[in-house]
Amino acid sequence: MADFDLVILGGGSGGYACALRAAQLGLKVALIEKEKLGGTCLHRGCIPTKALLHAGEIADGARHSAEFGVKAEFHSMDMVAVNAYKDGVISKLHKGLQGLVKSRNITYVEGEGKLVSATTVAVGSESYSGKNVVLATGSYAKSLPGLDIDGKQIITSDQAIHMGYVPKSVIVLGGGVIGCEFASVWKSFGSEVRIIEALPHLVALEDESSSKALERAFRKRGINFELGVKFKSVNQSASGVEVLLEDGKSFAADLLLVAVGRGPTSAGLGYEDVGVKMDRGYVLVDNKCRTNIKGVWAVGDLIPTLQLAHVGFAEGILVAEEIAGLNPRPIDYDGVPRVTY
Repeated sequence: MADFDLVILGGGSGGYACALRAAQLGLKVALIEKEKLGGTCLHRGCIPTKALLHAGEIADGARHSAEFGVKAEFHSMDMVAVNAYKDGVISKLHKGLQGLVKSRNITYVEGEGKLVSATTVAVGSESYSGKNVVLATGSYAKSLPGLDIDGKQIITSDQAIHMGYVPKSVIVLGGGVIGCEFASVWKSFGSEVRIIEALPHLVALEDESSSKALERAFRKRGINFELGVKFKSVNQSASGVEVLLEDGKSFAADLLLVAVGRGPTSAGLGYEDVGVKMDRGYVLVDNKCRTNIKGVWAVGDLIPTLQLAHVGFAEGILVAEEIAGLNPRPIDYDGVPRVTY
């Protein structure tokens, strides 16, 4: 007999939203997370980057204060203090979330889980079984074939949010949301920044008018970018990196940030072994987030829907309500509000 009504693998936006709603509806819940409760959004994504953007905004405000009749001077960035501010924002939200989960009597399990059957997740030598299993293992920062992340000169957003110094120059590979976000942060912090984007515009998934408006703003700020040209290779030396493009151009900088999107975290977690239908690492689901196996569900960045925290929340809540028999309406993905700034 199953111990839980649902066992959730992954404690990010989709996983904890599902756990909290299910507990609210009177279901017995186990929530398994290998790192920290809150997932990418809280610890490596939305929240820390917005904190860095805010610090950058204040730096720019100090530089331009005289334009507003305010006497102030910008001296430098104190990255120890910037990171302390950012970590403080994360810590406050993390503690609040931990308190919420504890108050709902959710069984919270710290450890790396693996799906071993349609009803069971193993964590080390322990097994957690449920009438339903929700897969919510999120995503990771992708790279390109042959482009190895060393975490020092060639980095992803995972390392970029923890940097203890301001690089003199940075090349950002990828002009999507994440690439543009860090380009803006580093320019505000005082770095020379150049974005390389293979598509014809920055933030190419937005309306063209929005992309052009961002490009104009970036030009005005002195953020350089190369559009419609593909990355070819990178050479590393003691002094930094040299990036070669397919059109023959090359650019040198201290750092290369690889921001070419995020992929689903699904490898080695037992999904395919149990028979879960997948495509290019994504778990395939219907309009109620059900997989092809009865009682196994999937939400968040693991499924091929919009990679947004509030989409993960909505999917987690949908699954909890469906399991509880409330028959919620499927999510209208065309109606999901989103903002890039």
